[in-house]
Amino acid sequence: MTTTSTTALDPQRVQRRTVFLLSSAQLLSGVGNGATLSIGSLLAVDLSGSEAWAGSITTVLTLAAAIAALPLARLAETRGRRTGLVTGLVAAMMGALLVIASVVGQSFVLLLLGAALLGLGTAANLQARFAAVDLADPEHRGRSLSTVVWAITIGAVAGPNLIQPGAVVGEALGLPPIAGPFVFSAAGLFLAAVLLFAGLRPDPLVLSRRLASQANGDAGEGALPVRGTIRSGLRAVRSSPSAMLALAAVVAAHGVMVAVMSMTPLHLQQLVGGFHAGHHGGTTDSEDALVIIGLTISLHIAGMFALSPLWGWLTDKAGRLQTIAMGHGLLLVAVFIAGFGQHEPGLVTAGLILLGLGWSAATISGSTLLAESVAPDARVTVQGVSDTLMGGAGAIGGATSGLLLAWIGYQGLNIASGALAAVVLVLTLVMAVRSARAQDAPSHQPPA
Repeated sequence: MTTTSTTALDPQRVQRRTVFLLSSAQLLSGVGNGATLSIGSLLAVDLSGSEAWAGSITTVLTLAAAIAALPLARLAETRGRRTGLVTGLVAAMMGALLVIASVVGQSFVLLLLGAALLGLGTAANLQARFAAVDLADPEHRGRSLSTVVWAITIGAVAGPNLIQPGAVVGEALGLPPIAGPFVFSAAGLFLAAVLLFAGLRPDPLVLSRRLASQANGDAGEGALPVRGTIRSGLRAVRSSPSAMLALAAVVAAHGVMVAVMSMTPLHLQQLVGGFHAGHHGGTTDSEDALVIIGLTISLHIAGMFALSPLWGWLTDKAGRLQTIAMGHGLLLVAVFIAGFGQHEPGLVTAGLILLGLGWSAATISGSTLLAESVAPDARVTVQGVSDTLMGGAGAIGGATSGLLLAWIGYQGLNIASGALAAVVLVLTLVMAVRSARAQDAPSHQPPA
């Protein structure tokens, strides 16, 4: 692309088109995420034969997302956002097909491999929110980011509720009923990949760099920065207290959310349907339990995404720190309600909704603050590091949540998770107070 053709483009028009395409892809790919979250732990117990593996799917999925985040960010640096996002979505589609194969073949190993590939789709969906701000004006960054996050709502909420329709589709295709929802997942991921591959032109990251290069008087094409590493990304974060807090906010919120959410289906199954020890497939036999689990997880995911535009607006209007504090405050309320209301499915569901809302507020405001708190040439690497650490926190949360559930129960799991949110809330409030004092200080100084 020549300099003339680049300058002929209207960045605002390209930005609007980019947000629309990213939002549409998020809607389609969200079906896969919702189905995995709602029945992944139940499939793990059935295929492994042990409750100890209940958190394995969430753990593998989030760990794979963590491992893939930086390589996908490097791919975006060298080839553009389009290549990175499409690669993750295609891998996730293959993962959904492997999950179907695992159910057909009763193979726990194939289930784990499928979950790992689905994790690449999670990493791509996370990075899509950053692609939405590549060309955004500073005063609209929160809104653009939250719009893309919000778009996943329909697909993600539909995913858990496709259990019964998926069973019909599965039977029609000669598959076990429980594999049916993943047929929808594979189709949605395929369509999302095709949409971005065909439509995300010009690439928002490449175009933003070319425009910045021209603004600086460089007549060249705008060379891409050197590939980043976790070390260089963390070095860039450490140079800014705001970036450090933003990173802590998104990582902690993700860890808390995954830890509580991943064990809730099993807790509800035992509470509503009873646990049929020693009965193969017992955890998927109770239709009442599956309906309640699907409803709870879908409402939780709705909390994660449905009010994203509100959090984006508050991030831009009320402030980044204030919205981070709201998010972690909601997480504390959520674990209190779910933990102390553990014997009432309605209270557990209410807690999961608030858990999703808190995650959404903290993630949107924290991601916006992080994107603007580091140098432009380090931004993509820092974003990849952020998603890597988010995935790592989710993997740790998923891995330890099953142990905590067995040791101290569902209430204890919620209390332990809430402690992490409380620490970030205190740090955020301290920084907000210091920032307010720093802004007020000049007004008390005598005139020069």
